[in-house]
Amino acid sequence: MPKYLAVLTIVLFVGVVVTRLLLLKRQGIAALKFADTHNTDFLIPPFALFYFYLVFAAAFGFPTLSTKKIFHSGISEWLGVACCFTGLSFLLWSLISFGKSFRVGIDTSRPGKLVTDGIFAHSRNPIYVGFAFILIGQFLIFANWILLIYVLAGFWLFHRQVLREEEYLRKHYGDDYNQYFRRVRRYL
Repeated sequence: MPKYLAVLTIVLFVGVVVTRLLLLKRQGIAALKFADTHNTDFLIPPFALFYFYLVFAAAFGFPTLSTKKIFHSGISEWLGVACCFTGLSFLLWSLISFGKSFRVGIDTSRPGKLVTDGIFAHSRNPIYVGFAFILIGQFLIFANWILLIYVLAGFWLFHRQVLREEEYLRKHYGDDYNQYFRRVRRYL
């Protein structure tokens, strides 16, 4: 059962983000700004799609690179499910808090207002925290070395993107962002 819930997490995650992007597009907001400011971002989608395949393969027995688990425990699998749904909760609360300011990537042309309420009053980067919970959860469910590499690479990529966003937000919002920066933690 946990492995199917891991797949459901990916389906819900992608579904929620795509739905939000489409709703914003209907309102005339181009929220997909991925790779507009950094040309190397085009490398991320193939790795994300491969990750999705790895999770589906592990859940449904499709061919994959490795089926060997680092460890196996029913408790860790259910802890993984809890992490996945915690991550989805962070994502949903983030999207609600963002309102029309949600973007995928850095929007230098129409950035929207600085969001500091809702979940953003507790974490400056709750979507990345949610992603991290999902990655950790899926690793705990499937516990193979490839997903462990994805967890570590994901943490590095999230942090790299957070630093890029912080630099932009400092320049764009100035003192408002600096006050927010001092008041609220980067992650948790």
